This record gives sequence, C-alpha cells and structure tokens, in this order.
Amino acid sequence: MRRWCGTGNATYASGYHGSMSTEFSPLVSVIVPTLNSHRTISTCIDSILNQTYKSVEIIVVDNHSQDETRALVSRFNVKLLVAGPERSAQVNLGVERASGKYIYRVDSDFSVGSNVIEECIETCETNHLDGMAVRNVSDPSVSFWSRVRKFERDMHQNSQSNVAVRFVKREVWLNLGGLDANLVAGEDYDFHERFMKSGHKFGLTRSFELHLNEPRTLAEVAVKHYYYGKTIVRYVRKDPISASIKLDPMRALRPRYRTSFRDPVLVGGYAVYQVVRYTATLLGIFSTVPLPMTIAGKV
Repeated sequence: MRRWCGTGNATYASGYHGSMSTEFSPLVSVIVPTLNSHRTISTCIDSILNQTYKSVEIIVVDNHSQDETRALVSRFNVKLLVAGPERSAQVNLGVERASGKYIYRVDSDFSVGSNVIEECIETCETNHLDGMAVRNVSDPSVSFWSRVRKFERDMHQNSQSNVAVRFVKREVWLNLGGLDANLVAGEDYDFHERFMKSGHKFGLTRSFELHLNEPRTLAEVAVKHYYYGKTIVRYVRKDPISASIKLDPMRALRPRYRTSFRDPVLVGGYAVYQVVRYTATLLGIFSTVPLPMTIAGKV
C-alpha cells in the first residue's frame, strides 16, 4: 500500500516490509493518558505489550480517576503517574518522564494493532522521517453508530486534512513544545500543524489502532461533541485557517471514496450523525459566548 509523507505539500511513497532486524531497536515510550478508563485500559495496555516490536516502555498518566483505572494499571509492569487537568498536560508530563528516542501517544480507549510500532520504527528509520500518523479505525461491533463512524473514517482514509502525527521523535516533540495544554479539543491537529510548519516529515501507517469506546447512542454523540464545542473555540482562535479545514462541516459531503455510498442505511445514519454532531458542537460553542448585559428594573 502506498503511503505519503513530506513537508508542506510534498508527498512521496515509503515502504514497510513487515520485518525488522533485532539490532534495530531504539526505545519507544508509549504515553497513555487516562480518566475513568476502566472499561478499556486493560485491553489498551495488553495490545501495547503484545507488539511485535519489544523495545517499548509504557507510561500511563491518570487524571485522578474515580473508578478502578489505577488499580487495573497497577497490575501491569508500567510506569503510573497521576496528574491533570486535561489530556494535553498529561501527555506532556509523560513525555518529560520518558526515556525513548520516539514518543507514541495512545489514548486509553484504543487497541493497537500488533505491528504498529514495528512499522513506525522501520518506516521512520529507513526513510529518515520525524514521525508517523497512525491510522485509526472505529470498532464496528459496538453499535450501529460505531458502524457509521467506521463508515465515515473509511471514506476519508489517507486524507492529509484528516490526520495528525502521534508517533514522533522525542527530540522533535520537545523542540515543538509538546501539546498545547490550553487546548482540550483540536490539540492533536494543532501539534501536527506546528510539526509540518517546522519542516518535519512524516508517514502514514498501513497497520492501525482500533477505537473501542465508540458511541452506543445518539445521546452519547451529542454529549461528547457538546463538551468539545465548549473548548474548540480555543483551537479556532489559535489557528483559524487550519481549523476551517479540519472542522469544515462540508467535508462530510466530500468523501475521498464515493463507492462508500452504496449502503443506503449507513448513508442515512451518516446524515443523522452529522446533524447531531454539528448541532451539539454549535450548542457547546454558544454556551461559552457571554450573554449581553441587562439592567433589571430599568427602562
């Protein structure tokens, strides 16, 4: 499969051959931010420990979870830190405490394909890249809406406007200042834009992460995007041009692979999902806008 990487608008193909020399083993520090992640954290850590590439350390940074997350993490041979207030700061702390040549940020609700890290290492080292965007896929077994999410992601796979590097040389990460701790939504896109503007090169994996915590109901979709809407304004103000591309609602009508529209049920679900998603996001944005001052009792 062809993958693209480059600086600015430049692209080129890079190769991964599926095997590596045992001498080729720079340490990879996997940073996992958690918050009440008891449903998925064990699966996530297991998937990292079962990588074909073994030179890996795992650092979990928990944001004061109120469930069994830390107890579950403590069963594994990983480093556990406790810090907040949001995942950007958590990841940054993990990177500060990391020892690896490379940093791989993995959210706690993902299961990582067994050869993802091996592919990232070989592709970066062979092609002199500074990072990799790891393809992610929604788990279609969770619900109808998770099938819709997979449908959406499949339509936009390999789109340069829909990716962000998560596997990065630690030196590059630190030089760029890491994630912007003021951002809750769009922090990955913001980092990717700074990565690209600094002239760094990246590739896109063939292997993938599976997103486990997919929505089961439209109510879950609405709650999630309402929350993101309350904070996305910070990202928009910081980089309005990039945000206008990444968050453009019309992108939903411009898929890369139109053959996806052959399933009328998924197409209908996709339309409903987008309406709920963007309505909830807008309501979240409006909830942060100060209301006009009024003086009660005066005319």
